[in-house]
Amino acid sequence: MSAPTYPRDLVGYGGRAPDPRWPNGARIAVSLVLNYEEGGEACVLHGDAHSESVLTDLGAVEALAGARQLNVESLFEYGSRVGFWEVMKVLRDRGAEATVYAVGMALERNPAAAAAIAASGFEVACHGQRWIDYQSIPEAVEREHVRANVEVITRLIGRRPVGWYTGRPGPNTRRLAVEAGGFLYDSDAYNDDLPYWTEVGGRRHLVVPHSFDTNDSRLQRGGDFSCGEDFLRYCRDAFDWLYRRGTEGQPRMMTVSLHGRIIGRPGRLGALDRLIAHMQGHPDVWICSREAIARHWHAHHAPAG
Repeated sequence: MSAPTYPRDLVGYGGRAPDPRWPNGARIAVSLVLNYEEGGEACVLHGDAHSESVLTDLGAVEALAGARQLNVESLFEYGSRVGFWEVMKVLRDRGAEATVYAVGMALERNPAAAAAIAASGFEVACHGQRWIDYQSIPEAVEREHVRANVEVITRLIGRRPVGWYTGRPGPNTRRLAVEAGGFLYDSDAYNDDLPYWTEVGGRRHLVVPHSFDTNDSRLQRGGDFSCGEDFLRYCRDAFDWLYRRGTEGQPRMMTVSLHGRIIGRPGRLGALDRLIAHMQGHPDVWICSREAIARHWHAHHAPAG
């Protein structure tokens, strides 16, 4: 009897990573991602059994069963009321392309933010209908959430999303996204600095990895970044190293993940602005949407057959 196939890929490209051949000979592809989640998090007002407890400036906070956590709610509200607009202004002033990961319920609760995203021309990718952990969500419920997230973005943004990123996926998430069809990629992976192909239900499917590393979530209280300067220094070092690899003939991609309620604070926004300026100060840098990366990979690195 043959041993069952191990479901994880611990090898990847190994020492034979392909030359991505980024457009115009770019030495690095940079994906700036703004997560729009506020209003879709766990809350008894949303029919949930408990309050939110993840990614707040309160640090490790207890999820209250059957009750509202008003401090957490208020911290999330800063993201939609203020932080989102501040980050969008930095991106606009710098002329930087970006992708918005949009939670369907959150987008519906803020028509002004949805209109601003639509007007920006940024790619909008699915971020789940809810900003919750899908690990134990019944498959039928998650399937309906996939459908609803696509419908909300299509209706409010005016274009069907082609990217998927849940953030807290369950065992069925990738398969359900692939079965829904219409997606060029998903980003529920953190295991590479280049896109790669995988197989889902007998279909070849592209993964454009996300990052918890160059991610402003590390600024939340209890994280390892204490201020915006920590975020800037770390992300700048990551960019410089990957850019150097590009000059050595091994270009990579870099994802910088942003949240209005985190990097959108007055004491942190300057760091984001200086980071983008640093990147733009180098030649041959492709700051682009994840859709553009996915379309490039489909066109130039399609799997054999």
